[in-house]
Amino acid sequence: MKRKHKRLTFVGIAMLLLGAAAALVLTAFEENIVFFYSPTDLIAKKPTASQRLRIGGLVEDDSVEKPGGGTVMFRVTDTANAVPVRFKGILPDLFREGQGVVVEGRYDGAVFVADEVLAKHDENYMPPEVADAIKKSGQWKGENERE
Repeated sequence: MKRKHKRLTFVGIAMLLLGAAAALVLTAFEENIVFFYSPTDLIAKKPTASQRLRIGGLVEDDSVEKPGGGTVMFRVTDTANAVPVRFKGILPDLFREGQGVVVEGRYDGAVFVADEVLAKHDENYMPPEVADAIKKSGQWKGENERE
């Protein structure tokens, strides 16, 4: 076999192995590429207690409790389901009932223990997944419906 053919064979095998490795990585991360889950998705998915994830939705009205010690308890809802959240720390200034939030942490099957709480940044923003869930439940009140 000529030297040029050996080199082309080596490059071809290397490209094939690189493609296979990329396919395996993308397949492994397929579930975790989601930015966040709605409460309905979280309940259906039933993640393990060690899995870090994000959930997004609205802070349920009359659900915020501050038992003390810097701990805040509240519920995140997509109007179909709600998930109780426990957070210890300082909440963002825009955090309040009825507003959109994204919380990051772990779900133990009963309570979502949040490490970070992100409040929505303006009056018109709502995560697309949450908006779609609210529309499906028939409780959408937005003026600018997504198509």
